[in-house]
Amino acid sequence: MIDQTETAPSFFPSGWRPLRLHTLVMLRWLAVAGQAAGVLFVFWGLGFPLPIWECFALIALSAALNIGLVLRYGAQIRLSARIAALQLAFDLCQLGGLLALTGGLENPFALLLLAPVSVAATSLPQRHTFAIATLAAAIASLISVLHLPLPWYPDEALSFNRIYIIGIWVSIVCGVAFVSAYTKQVARDARQIADALAATELALSRREQLSALDGLAAAAAHELGTPLSTIALAAKEMRAEVEKGSALAEDVELIIEQSARCRAILAKLRNLGSEPADLFARAPLTDILDEVARPHEGRGKVILFYSERTAGPPPVFPRSVGLLYGLGNLIENATDFARQSVRIETAWDQQSITVSITDDGPGFAPELLARLGEPYLTSRPRDPDGADAHQPGGLGLGIFIAKTLLERTGARLDFGNAGPAGHARVNITWRRGDLEAAGE
Repeated sequence: MIDQTETAPSFFPSGWRPLRLHTLVMLRWLAVAGQAAGVLFVFWGLGFPLPIWECFALIALSAALNIGLVLRYGAQIRLSARIAALQLAFDLCQLGGLLALTGGLENPFALLLLAPVSVAATSLPQRHTFAIATLAAAIASLISVLHLPLPWYPDEALSFNRIYIIGIWVSIVCGVAFVSAYTKQVARDARQIADALAATELALSRREQLSALDGLAAAAAHELGTPLSTIALAAKEMRAEVEKGSALAEDVELIIEQSARCRAILAKLRNLGSEPADLFARAPLTDILDEVARPHEGRGKVILFYSERTAGPPPVFPRSVGLLYGLGNLIENATDFARQSVRIETAWDQQSITVSITDDGPGFAPELLARLGEPYLTSRPRDPDGADAHQPGGLGLGIFIAKTLLERTGARLDFGNAGPAGHARVNITWRRGDLEAAGE
């Protein structure tokens, strides 16, 4: 089932995956190349003695981790904050090991301990950034006292004053604190601006879609009104001429009945953007579901109702056109694809209200499940000569329109299959506080 929840904590939402594996892998390859070049230059170019095999063992460990991660997961996977922090912790430990083999804080490349901290500060939550910064400070403290001599000319003695080493340690620890705090704040401010712009664009886009939907509905109702009236008039004239009780008479009655249904639908479409005229036009949810399901009960499918009442009587909804049309569209869609029955379940408590519509049909196609709710997406046949030509075709706008209209009422829709055998299910959830606020 697809979770389309949009609410989340203010800065890092639940399930936040900030980094692609590809990003960390490329940074690690860059570190591997730089470390290998530096070790070779010091050992072969300058001729300084150093434990080259131990250094290359640590470098090879980073390369092996990169290869293993890419082969196991692929480079494009997005890492959770915890896994990303573990990888940055490994990079810190590997760099600390190299520094311990090559002079500790006396090595000018000790400044690179700040690199994983800066990556964490710009992309990870605060607790992970704090853990990485603490680890960097601990490694700096450890290698300040436990390290091999700095590679230098064998015949020259090189020594650093202890106060100078303490100064380097203080500068690195201060750098870790500054980077983890200042960079985190700058990244937070930048992301807040980006999130605000994205939210504004989303709101404008949604409003544009809703306005376009109202205009499309009104235009369709206007354009279809005249030919539909002509069809109804011609059918009524045919009814006066055909023999009563004949097969042709039954077909004529069906045409008249369906044209009346079309006129009712067009009347709803004209009023999609308007509120109900009667401010007191409210009804319990169970009554609304019974109302919108009743027109589909005579289509050879059984519609079953179940209610789980855990917080008093059924909640009361405004009988808006959008709510009625959206629920009716989903029930009609379930009836079209059901083999024998459609199950409508309602549940409510003090926090939320849920309606589940489940049919016993083949279910949603897996390749369409993630895209349900997009316009022009359909699994209905369009080929009139195909094997399923007896089933109704579609433009793929039914679920899109129903989802858009129901989201206007504050609902959240989740699409999925109820089991391995299929059985399409749509869960519609309202927050009770939002519904009560809208009704005041």
